[in-house]
Amino acid sequence: MGSARPPALDWTARRAPSLEEFEIMAEAAFRHLPRKFRRYCEDLVIRVEDFPEDDILLEFEAETEFELLGLFRGRDLAHRESVSTGELPNMVHLYRRPILDVWTEGDDTLGDLVRHVLVHEIGHHFGLSDEDMERIEEEAH
Repeated sequence: MGSARPPALDWTARRAPSLEEFEIMAEAAFRHLPRKFRRYCEDLVIRVEDFPEDDILLEFEAETEFELLGLFRGRDLAHRESVSTGELPNMVHLYRRPILDVWTEGDDTLGDLVRHVLVHEIGHHFGLSDEDMERIEEEAH
C-alpha cells in the first residue's frame, strides 16, 4: 500500500506578510506570553521595520542588512529606576525581511520564529545577555 500524500498547497496566490500583518503577528505573540512576563513590559514599544537603519548596521558591524533579526534599544529594567524627561521608552525592533529570510531556510513556522526573536529582544529588556539567553534555551531543551 502506498502512503497517502496530503494535498499540495497552492502557493501561486500567496505572498510574504506585509509590515502591518507582521505587526499583528508580533502583537499576537506578545499577548500569548505569560501575564507576569508582560506586566514588566507595559512601557515597552514594539516596532516592526523591513530592515535595520544604516547607523545600526554600522554600530553592529553587520556585513549585510539581513544579519540582524531584532534589536533592543533602551536601558534594561535593572538599570532603569525611573524614566528621565526626554528619555525614549525601551523599544524592541523586529526586522521583517531578515526574519523572512531565516524562515525560508529553516523548519520553524513564521509565528514561532517571530515569537523567538521577540522573546529574545524582551530578554534584553529584562537585562539578560545573549549568553544568558543561550544558556536558558539550552537548559530548556
